[in-house]
Amino acid sequence: MTSKTVCITQEGPANALALNKDNSQVVIAGRNVFKIFSLLEDRFEESCNLRVGKNLNLNFSCNDVAWNLIDDHILATAATNGAVVVWNLNKSSRSKQEHVFVDHKRTVNKVSFHMTESMLLISGSQDGTMKCFDLRVKEAVKTFYSNTESVRDVQFCPHQPHTFVAVSENGHVQQWDLRKPDRYFQHFTAHSGPIFACDWHPETTWLATASRDKTIKVWDLQAKPSCDYTIHTIASVGRIKWRPQRKYHIASCALVVDCSINVWDIRRPYIPFASFNEHKDVPTGVAWRGNPQSFLSTSRDCTLYHHVFKDATRPASKANPQGIALNPKGDVAFACKININAPTTMKQLTNIIRKSSATNDAFCMASSVMHRFAINVPHEPKSFKICAKGYLLSGRLNDICDHNSVIATNAGTILKPPSSLISKEDITNTLNLAQITIGSGIDQSNPSYENDIKPLQGEATTTGATSGGDDETETDETQENQNFIGPILPSYRRPFIANKGQPKGDFFFGEGELESISMEYTNSSGYIHNALNNDDWALPKEAFPLRHEIKDRSPPPEQFPNHSPDVNDDTVSVMLEDQPPQLIVMTIPKPLFWDPTHLIEEALKHHANLRDVQTAASVLIALGEKRKNLNIEIALQEHWLLEYIDMLGKYKLWDVAAQIIQLAWIPSVSQLNQQSTTIHACCLACTKPLQRSAWLCDRCHTSKHALCSICHQVVRGVYAWCQGCTHGGHVVHINDWFLCNRQCPTGCGHLCEYS
Repeated sequence: MTSKTVCITQEGPANALALNKDNSQVVIAGRNVFKIFSLLEDRFEESCNLRVGKNLNLNFSCNDVAWNLIDDHILATAATNGAVVVWNLNKSSRSKQEHVFVDHKRTVNKVSFHMTESMLLISGSQDGTMKCFDLRVKEAVKTFYSNTESVRDVQFCPHQPHTFVAVSENGHVQQWDLRKPDRYFQHFTAHSGPIFACDWHPETTWLATASRDKTIKVWDLQAKPSCDYTIHTIASVGRIKWRPQRKYHIASCALVVDCSINVWDIRRPYIPFASFNEHKDVPTGVAWRGNPQSFLSTSRDCTLYHHVFKDATRPASKANPQGIALNPKGDVAFACKININAPTTMKQLTNIIRKSSATNDAFCMASSVMHRFAINVPHEPKSFKICAKGYLLSGRLNDICDHNSVIATNAGTILKPPSSLISKEDITNTLNLAQITIGSGIDQSNPSYENDIKPLQGEATTTGATSGGDDETETDETQENQNFIGPILPSYRRPFIANKGQPKGDFFFGEGELESISMEYTNSSGYIHNALNNDDWALPKEAFPLRHEIKDRSPPPEQFPNHSPDVNDDTVSVMLEDQPPQLIVMTIPKPLFWDPTHLIEEALKHHANLRDVQTAASVLIALGEKRKNLNIEIALQEHWLLEYIDMLGKYKLWDVAAQIIQLAWIPSVSQLNQQSTTIHACCLACTKPLQRSAWLCDRCHTSKHALCSICHQVVRGVYAWCQGCTHGGHVVHINDWFLCNRQCPTGCGHLCEYS
């Protein structure tokens, strides 16, 4: 029976199967089926039905079955009522039941015969005990107490005759010596959830364990237990079996969800080496026929299959060889197949051409090329954290700007540049300033930025009345005015500023009023204008001090031919008494307000495009009600806020993220801290969530999962439990216990952590 896959259907699902010592017969056992089949060349042939007789009680309902490895006529089953039943196929009567052991108090999960002593049988039960039966005296000669809730699997070690291993629902593995039943000689925690199966490697000291945590772990137990390999599956694992003559291959079947039987190469932990998909429901057992090319399996779909390895699918050959990954720093890694047409070395080309066939059992390493692209992130995590913790996001806007400017400067991120960073190109391109004609006698046809760009403010700035005179020394007040921060204009473009006070900050948001000047901007024409609050345009005499007395006075303005005697309201002539005319303002334009909205919109989008979402989100929040004037979509604002909250979560800045959520004006963001606040515990019996109460299951109506480990009463209030061993109880009781103890109060041996 080695040429093709064969199937047979039964009247009920089987929970387990076992092969005899020469692999010519197989026995399947379940709640309603208990049969033996002979394995022929192309079919199954039923040879014996053990579920016969007048009294079909629970002794015939089997969780597990084992075939004696020496005496081919001896079978043993683990019954759901706690009995261990021994069957003798050589009995002449119709019923083959030999003896029933009723030593266990709860369901028996596993039975296993000794490798060399045919009369020794060991069992593991839900009552947390293991019993060794001697078939000669027909009684349990030894009892082993695991101090756990239940033992799910027991297996004799093929390399040490007196050693067996037991796995429990609390994730622990225990090694026992048959000669010392008082205590195990080795114990360790293997999984974070219940362990359902284990299997010794036939050649080495490896022990494989399968758990509800969706992993298969391979432990080397030669000395101190060490986990050498870990396989990650898509569902809880119920059965595992090492593949004969293949050191690194192991078969597994899931407990739920997955209907496939997978054969894993433990060196490739995520993709099965081979997969068998014939079953339509979850498999319940698997057994190899002594060779690596065929095995048998049972399932809840009431079928028994004989699988041939050549019919398996190879998931690794269908896996996508391309992938992309992004780390928190912004680096991108990209993996792809090796292109044969691309330049490569002879060794690489040989590896590409020499591919393994689909039927080859040898492990073949996948070949691919990975490219890594590093992206310069605008903010390092250190500066990001400093800004996130230090930024002020609510209050007066001027105070927010001044405070956040200091924070950003200290963190290495400049939000408020000094005047030395403002160039003439910034002024021309950003503000689009128009020329203000000032009749000051300066040659406007040949302006010089290098000579004329000096701040002009106040009333103490001195200039030469005529060229060629002695140089004048600037006053202290003029020297101070050179530190004026703001747009710097050439002399022929400077507006006259009559106030003495200096602005408090670089930018104004309309919260304060200047005493003697209002600087207005227009968004449409780009002109910059100055409008004085009063109409007094007369300059003080000391504004232009004379170096010598002028003997010949100039004629009055009326005598000039080009001068118009009519002066309207928009024209003002400024004459200085006893001095020649120095400044003539031809027109006083009406003040127009400057709207910075479009600049703020472009700035925020610019920072967002640079992936500086921290600045974009922080400015949006700091603007308060003024953000309503921005023409930025609500969806885009929501995206910035959510990205910023996500970044804060990556750096564990939970308090800052909570502040952002609290200040958010978008409902989908402000309601984030009101979601996912309920955690439903699960029932230990049926694994369903506890909806109405945390101590009573609505499905199976049991409350055993909520028993206190100390007082053994149902916990109807707050329940504290250990995630390692799943034991717990009343908070007060657990707290009192761990004040004086370190181990679990149930005696499972786990070192619980309680805080």
